Amino acid sequence: MTDDGPTIRFRLSDPRIIFVKNRSSESDRRTCGMTQRGGRSEWERQQAAARREAVRAAKEAARREKEAERRRKQQHVEDQQKRSEDRTREVEQRVAVLDCVLADALQRAPVRFDDLVVNPKIPPFDPGRLETPEAQPAWAEYEPEPPGLFSLLFGGSARHDRDVERAKQAFQDAVTAHKKRESQRLRALSTARSEHAARVRAIKDAARSENAALETRSVEFAQGRSEAVEWFVTRILERSAYPEEFPKKYQVAYRPQNRDIVVELELPPTSVIPDVRGYKYVKTRDAIDPIPRPAIEVRKRYARLIASVALRTVHEILIATSADVVEAVVFNGRLTTTDRATGKTTLLHLLSVESERAEFEDLVLSKVDAVACLKRLNALVSPNPYDLEAIEPLIEFDLKRFRFTEDIDMVSDLDSRKNLLKLNPTEFEHLVRELFCAMGAEAWTTLPSKDGGVDAVATSKNIFFGGVCLIQAKRWSNLVGLDAVHALTGVMADHNATTGVLVTTSWFGRASEQFAQRNRIKLINGAELKHLIKEHLGIEVVPGVAPKHKPRASSNKQTGRPGPTQ
Repeated sequence: MTDDGPTIRFRLSDPRIIFVKNRSSESDRRTCGMTQRGGRSEWERQQAAARREAVRAAKEAARREKEAERRRKQQHVEDQQKRSEDRTREVEQRVAVLDCVLADALQRAPVRFDDLVVNPKIPPFDPGRLETPEAQPAWAEYEPEPPGLFSLLFGGSARHDRDVERAKQAFQDAVTAHKKRESQRLRALSTARSEHAARVRAIKDAARSENAALETRSVEFAQGRSEAVEWFVTRILERSAYPEEFPKKYQVAYRPQNRDIVVELELPPTSVIPDVRGYKYVKTRDAIDPIPRPAIEVRKRYARLIASVALRTVHEILIATSADVVEAVVFNGRLTTTDRATGKTTLLHLLSVESERAEFEDLVLSKVDAVACLKRLNALVSPNPYDLEAIEPLIEFDLKRFRFTEDIDMVSDLDSRKNLLKLNPTEFEHLVRELFCAMGAEAWTTLPSKDGGVDAVATSKNIFFGGVCLIQAKRWSNLVGLDAVHALTGVMADHNATTGVLVTTSWFGRASEQFAQRNRIKLINGAELKHLIKEHLGIEVVPGVAPKHKPRASSNKQTGRPGPTQ
């Protein structure tokens, strides 16, 4: 036995393999890391473990990526669904606003003249840096340092005195310059104050001027002056808040003889009604599809919308005006569109309604169906407003034709215009004949006076309605009553006439206009007669007299009064 341990020996003749095992060498191999277990080295085991870890990490990364992709897809679906819900909500909100067009106006206070008073906003005075004075120069900033003991031994006192004198001069120059700048600042501040005061005075003067004009208009409105009434009604319409896509176009005319307001208002386009109910997200195609709104619903909604606009306009005018000035409102709803046949811009009337105050105030607008309410008011409404099927309005709007000249008898004596009331019957009939011939009459036959007061028969395809037309001219100075229009219908039936025309130098009541509309009769009042004569004959005339009082236009008992030499 040696120090390295015992050695085991086998004979060579032994059938077993003979080897020598040295225990000490086995420990050395463990130390060097070369020991093999099951035929694999430690390095190989580390490599295998690393590969296993890499595979595990790759699988984990793939799992995480797959989970992230799943979350991204889920988020995309949720975003698309939210987007479709938001778009649907926008459509629903638009429809809700349109549904509340009438109800919204019922909750608003009426417009008053006091609401139009100008309260000027006075801008504050802001001088900026001019208000802050500049700091004065300080002697301490200029005074030189006193000389030290060592400097005094070598003539420092004299040098210090010279430095003091120079410092005093610089300080004095700085003080002078400061005073100059301060004087300039004060002048600029004074100028700024004066300019601000001038601006304030101008603003206040403008406000006082506007308020004085407003006060004048208020007085004239109470007196029933046309310009003042039209101005105020225009302010009412301006303050009527509609959705942005609604046009803000309108015309206003006041007829003092009838105490009614005629409003011609641009209706919203058909496109204001959403043609979709909402939107839905289709996951299989990753698309947001519109949900169509049935065509019949779109048409009904548009008809209800324009009916609500009409009722709202009448309501806003009547609650803001007094019965002494405005007894009725005539509303014409028009739409400017493109004619598909010609490509030209055309104006179509889709709705026309007239309502008197007493009848309208009896309505409970918060509960009415707008379409049914217009039907009750005998409104003329397009059978298919969405398809732009036009109607003939109750009153053709023409501001020039609504104007009566006040104090005609006095004015006519001051110029060369013909006063129609001062013409004799033959002269007036001759003028009317010339007018109708200029308007396209192909034949003119004067009828005997015993034939119901009808003055002539004219035939033409271009006069108002075409065919045989009976014409009656009344040179009157007061309202032409309903009985005169009734009489014309009887003569029309007797002569089998297609239409009738009643011409007057004065005016008609609302009842006469409504009756004429239903019975193929065209009424031409004095203001319109003046306009037609000017347009077709080129002659300036004075038609008649404006009413000196305010008759109830709805009264059917009023009768006219013939003019001179009738």
